[in-house]
Amino acid sequence: MNKRIFELDILRGLTIALMIIVDSPPDIIYETLRHAVWEGIHMADTVFPSFVFVMGTSAAISASKRTPSMTKIFRRTAILFGIGILLNLFIQIRIDAEHLRFFGILQRLALSYFFGMLILLKLKDTAKILLAAFLLLIISSLGFHIYAPTAPFDVASNISHTIDYIFPGADNMLTPKQEPEGLYGTMASTASMLFGIVAGKLLIQNERQKLILYGAGLLVCGYFWSYFDLVIKQLWTAPFALLNAGGDVLLLAAFGILFEYLPRTKKYFCLFDSLGKNPIFFFVVLNMTLIFAFTEKVGEIPLWSWLYQNTFQGLINVELSTTLFCVAWCLILMIFAEFLNRRNIFIKF
Repeated sequence: MNKRIFELDILRGLTIALMIIVDSPPDIIYETLRHAVWEGIHMADTVFPSFVFVMGTSAAISASKRTPSMTKIFRRTAILFGIGILLNLFIQIRIDAEHLRFFGILQRLALSYFFGMLILLKLKDTAKILLAAFLLLIISSLGFHIYAPTAPFDVASNISHTIDYIFPGADNMLTPKQEPEGLYGTMASTASMLFGIVAGKLLIQNERQKLILYGAGLLVCGYFWSYFDLVIKQLWTAPFALLNAGGDVLLLAAFGILFEYLPRTKKYFCLFDSLGKNPIFFFVVLNMTLIFAFTEKVGEIPLWSWLYQNTFQGLINVELSTTLFCVAWCLILMIFAEFLNRRNIFIKF
């Protein structure tokens, strides 16, 4: 158990790589690489839940080696939440905004980690953890339907938005109308982490057949649940959590099978492996770079747009040119990740 699980690092690295691509476009990009406006799942919408899922899988593996103390859990939660606040503060300063956004991606990661770890330490048993995940999704779903029985997932009026208006309040949300990383969605995102914890336990036990059945089961549950609840990333609805977790489980299983029977294929994934070993660091690097590049001007245009115009713009159609620019940026960060990996530099938060 002292060795890293290669397929887990690959899945984490793929998630980071996709995040880099979908967060970086200076122009119009393919629709699947844009977040769904409201209902549905595009490829871009799989990034954040995969991040949460992998965090749970990693937590289960770490806990199998050494039970984490509450001090460590509190410390990591505070660090992740604090870095998220600092990123929001940097955005506020760069765009000269009047109010500071309180929540964000790292803040939701922090809260999901905190509650997920409390459940892991309290329950321990795989079946109980899985039951807890479904209970969280049931409670989340019921909240939407009880609050607004006729239109539970209305864009302007749902329980998640109502809670956001109470805390953190309209002035401290992403927009005056929406906070996609607010408190209510943390309930379902914690379930996503718990699904990852269960996958981690199956990986530890090398239960590949159970892993495949588990992933397929989550997908089936998500499919049938989508007849009752809409699949919406901004609200982190129950079928959204289930479908993403099921896909992540099956990807883990597929990578495990691939690397067992075709071990030479590992060399083709080395850059993803390197990227997956410093995920939070590269999240921060990506966001700091983009915040600066989108707000710094060269003449009258943002630096990021200027770089695009002087490299890939006009090479072919707009969507492909933009995608190639984002992929090139991703490759630069992957090479940097390989540099850190070869020197055994792992930046933990």
